[in-house]
Amino acid sequence: MTNPPDRLPAAPPPTRALEAALYADDLDRCAAFYEQVIGLERGPAVPGRHVFFRLGDGMLLLFRPAASEQPPGNPALPVPPHGARGPGHLCFAADPDALDAWATRLRAAGVAIEADFAWPNGARSIYCRDPAGNSLEFADPALWARG
Repeated sequence: MTNPPDRLPAAPPPTRALEAALYADDLDRCAAFYEQVIGLERGPAVPGRHVFFRLGDGMLLLFRPAASEQPPGNPALPVPPHGARGPGHLCFAADPDALDAWATRLRAAGVAIEADFAWPNGARSIYCRDPAGNSLEFADPALWARG
């Protein structure tokens, strides 16, 4: 940071995340998981590079890191190279009454539930892994409620 925080021009804070990115070496297998098991609607894709999914009013971006670490090669889309190695984490907001259904669906798809517990504030979370090893959480939105 070139200036201390009190010397920066004013700007309103962001209001929400618009995109979340996860990375998978086997893009096709992982994309099939998000479409068939999680039930997300497939969006734009570039074979071997990325598959995007609608997630509420935002997007889940699934990238193959070996491809996304390279410049995209399209001057009209000057997105900087990026990538991550190792498991990431994404938490899906789930209605508390739907968490049992999610646990049942995941198990029926052969997905192991790694943890299922209530937080000190009473919100419940269920954890599992996608085929790339990313940690997925299904949680009652009350987990982060203010108050």
